[in-house]
Amino acid sequence: MTARRHPALSATDPELASFVAAEETLQAETLRLIPSENYVSAAVLEASGTVLQNKYSEGYPGRRYYEGQQNIDRVEALAVERAKGLFGVDHANVQPYSGSPANLAVYLAFAEPGDTVMGMALPMGGHLTHGWGVSATGSWFRGVQYGVRADSGRIDYDAVRELALAERPKIIFCGGTALPRTIDFGAFASIAKEAGSILVADVAHIAGLIAGGAHPSPAGHVDVISTTTHKTLRGPRGAMLMCREEHAKAIDKAVFPGLQGGPHNQTTAGIAVALHEAAQPAFVTYAHAVVANAKALAAALLERGFDLVSGGTDNHLILVDLTSRGVPGKVAAKALDRAGIVVNYNTVPFDPRKPFDPSGIRLGTPSLTSRGLSVEHMPVVADWISRAVAAAGSADERTLTAIRGEVSSLLSTFPAPGLPLS
Repeated sequence: MTARRHPALSATDPELASFVAAEETLQAETLRLIPSENYVSAAVLEASGTVLQNKYSEGYPGRRYYEGQQNIDRVEALAVERAKGLFGVDHANVQPYSGSPANLAVYLAFAEPGDTVMGMALPMGGHLTHGWGVSATGSWFRGVQYGVRADSGRIDYDAVRELALAERPKIIFCGGTALPRTIDFGAFASIAKEAGSILVADVAHIAGLIAGGAHPSPAGHVDVISTTTHKTLRGPRGAMLMCREEHAKAIDKAVFPGLQGGPHNQTTAGIAVALHEAAQPAFVTYAHAVVANAKALAAALLERGFDLVSGGTDNHLILVDLTSRGVPGKVAAKALDRAGIVVNYNTVPFDPRKPFDPSGIRLGTPSLTSRGLSVEHMPVVADWISRAVAAAGSADERTLTAIRGEVSSLLSTFPAPGLPLS
């Protein structure tokens, strides 16, 4: 089977081919609930594995440092135009290798080492690159952080404004990695304007929801939009920076030559395909289905007595606090994995436990929605999670094994996009 799916790889390196085949099987048979993961289409997979891999292309279309770029320029220009059209922005750069380098380019474009920058604290749902201490962004810049209210789990915009006016940061980041509620970009824009700050929306998690009209867009409110191209956007592992025309030169210069050499052209091609797919009516349906599934799953978990940060979700993501269950997040995540349900353990706001052994787990619905699961399946998923967490607390491996069989059985009727399995 391995040789038939990947003949050249199997002939050259059968050991590595066996690992790839095993991962294909794992992705086919398990319920992937990590909110930053998804399935790309067969077209995106094909584009990402083309001979564009062979080209080195420092510079930008029409301004390269290598010859032979006639076709590469077309590919990148196509991706740029599709990004601009889909997100309604003046300028787009599709070259960043991933989300963290994209955010680093923002710092390079607008700040000097030692400047004050502001973002959501990592334990509250923010991202490492928003000025958190263990990141280079927290070492090279003076990071100040805002959080969420203890009583609601939601951003307190009055507190954000008070901090911004007190600190006058050069850059303010809004967005994060564990935010289950809608981001008010307009409120952040008012705060940034009053504080004299550059406002950056990191929409890596919700870019697909924005493209599909299932979350408000930051376009027109912020100076820069940073995003990865996978997650809810269903593209390859890459990133984009989008901005107002006045910032285009600074952003492009920061990406190249500021931080990177030649772009990964095969990834640019995959991004172009994903943007084309996201512009289709079917993607609008998909984006709204992701949110509907998340809301239904959250409601089903609440019915089963789970504590959810902020009490639910507005997007694709659910943050579960397992404190009342007496099961640490890491223990629960590993048990769920054995049950064929893939999540990640995660800190919750004001978590008394350490980040590597936190109180919560983080769930998301992008992948299961890509497979075609709908609202009617969410009570079943919630029941699996409830049974698995209980089994984790009592070391009941028999129940975990039974759940894994049930998961595999259901998913066999919902094949995953892009997987070369019959």
